[in-house]
Amino acid sequence: MKPWTLIDTSGIPGKGGELRLYQRGGEHSIAIAGEGELMSSRLFGSEESLAQLGCAPIARRSGARVLVGGLGMGYTLAAALRQLGDDAEVVVAELVPAVVRWNRDYIGAYAGHPLDDPRVSVREGDIARIIKREHGSFDAILLDVDNGPEGLTQRENDWLYGDTGLAAAFDTLRPGGVLAVWSAGPDHSFTERLRTVGFEVEVHTVRAHAGRKGARHTIWTALRQV
Repeated sequence: MKPWTLIDTSGIPGKGGELRLYQRGGEHSIAIAGEGELMSSRLFGSEESLAQLGCAPIARRSGARVLVGGLGMGYTLAAALRQLGDDAEVVVAELVPAVVRWNRDYIGAYAGHPLDDPRVSVREGDIARIIKREHGSFDAILLDVDNGPEGLTQRENDWLYGDTGLAAAFDTLRPGGVLAVWSAGPDHSFTERLRTVGFEVEVHTVRAHAGRKGARHTIWTALRQV
């Protein structure tokens, strides 16, 4: 098997650490130095499921507005765009500017170059800033900024998964809006926190590969009724 080749690196704004982009033949991988692989062009079934589950309740809304937290390799964004109408708007918040550049220069083709879609705008920075400031602005929030409720890339992500962050996300959603959260595994306490702030919650187990293959990941869909 061919070895991985390091293509580029980038610091992680805020608390340090390093993201690394690798290539091997016709595939790419993004890893955290010293922590291992975060995402791969081969394994994206659960990223697509995040968008499918999160957008399904609001996909038919006129002018639907969706916030995607974490660009990654673009699979979640692409899956959201496939469900939404031509008048939708999708805002992507990406903490690491290099990830946006990598999508444009190296890896965008895997997901069909979703950043080129005119419905998409990118904000480079912490998604928490958007959630804190834009109350009542979105029909869905798709959150995949780390390995789940316990932040790995940035400890400040813990705010997003705590009571205060979830309450802010609730306020950022329009009535009938959905917060969908990706995680590497289940977390019962997180389910209860979502319910405590007022969401109606469903927990889904999905596979890393589309279909029935690969590791099992967890997605929460949390509905704001009012």
